[in-house]
Amino acid sequence: MTETTNATAMLEVLQKRRSIRKFTDRSLTECEIEQLSLAVLFAPTSRDLQPCEFYFVSDKAKIRELTKVKGGGTTPLATAPLAVVIAADPEKCDVWIEDAAIASYTLLLEAEAMDLGATWVQIRKRGVDNTDAEDNVKKLLNLPENLRVLSIVAIGEKNEDKAPRAVETLYREKIHRL
Repeated sequence: MTETTNATAMLEVLQKRRSIRKFTDRSLTECEIEQLSLAVLFAPTSRDLQPCEFYFVSDKAKIRELTKVKGGGTTPLATAPLAVVIAADPEKCDVWIEDAAIASYTLLLEAEAMDLGATWVQIRKRGVDNTDAEDNVKKLLNLPENLRVLSIVAIGEKNEDKAPRAVETLYREKIHRL
């Protein structure tokens, strides 16, 4: 951050957070997985209806199979030691997409705060070879039929360096003060 900005810890995390698509071989510890689990459970949810379910996949063979659920954009899963599938029950909450998106982003921020790398893999409204990515994930992981899958978050120890975003590159014209 610039010298004129008194950055909070959260602003520093937001500035440093980048989509990491390459991970080392190191498996996450149980303590790290527990911390990520708590973070996602702290994510806000509309009217506290809690429509989301979180599937923490650390089985390497299953994660590799997840790379095939859609036509592209799954490369980060090829080296990720952890994949978190974020799903929700649309019957529990009419804004399940928003709740699942907030949970996904909370997970991305917590991973960065823990100095881990992470990236979002879009699942909803994606597919491969005339199949639906959501259906492919549900079949692979034997998820309940009532759930919809929004995303998968790939998480692991960073195996690439990306500079934090520079304040000067922000689109300040997007801010409107009334």
